[in-house]
Amino acid sequence: MPRRRKRKRRRTPITQRAYSATSPNEVWSYDFIHDRTEYGQKLKFLTVLDEYTRECLEIRVEKRMSSRDVMETLDELIQERAAPCYLRSDNGSEFLAKQLQEWLGEQGVTPIYIEPGSPWENGFIESFNGKLRDECLEEEMFWSRGEAQVVVDWWRNMYNQERPHSSLGNITPAEFAVRAVPLGGLQEGNDFVLH
Repeated sequence: MPRRRKRKRRRTPITQRAYSATSPNEVWSYDFIHDRTEYGQKLKFLTVLDEYTRECLEIRVEKRMSSRDVMETLDELIQERAAPCYLRSDNGSEFLAKQLQEWLGEQGVTPIYIEPGSPWENGFIESFNGKLRDECLEEEMFWSRGEAQVVVDWWRNMYNQERPHSSLGNITPAEFAVRAVPLGGLQEGNDFVLH
């Protein structure tokens, strides 16, 4: 039998690996997950997560989604919460679109792209999508896009408000977010402390 050579692992540049969230609203990650209705209609779910608090900020359900739909969703979140410093994603065409890139620049958001074929570099959203799949999508039958949106909104609320996370000291993401209060108020920069 031929000997197998060890594969060299490509490493992500340090500048890309260095960005890990140290405060709420600093790093968001986003990705897509797919499912179907009982009638076979495709559903595309855009999930957005705050990496520090583990809060699911949004799950948007559509039949198909373009970079414009992604931009609209992010715009609503930024209006509600303020813009994050960084936005982590894979290299999907919706996330690489020129129009989205320009808009993110205008918002002061720096995109971080993971190395192609390296989903572990976007581990928070990949883990979240696995939970969404196991605890919601595999448990429910959707008859329409509208029903799917209602069900995932309910599940997202439960995930944020009722489901404790061991990585957060067995409290919910919503409770963790409330405890992570900025020192000196929101205008004083990114110094946060847990109360």
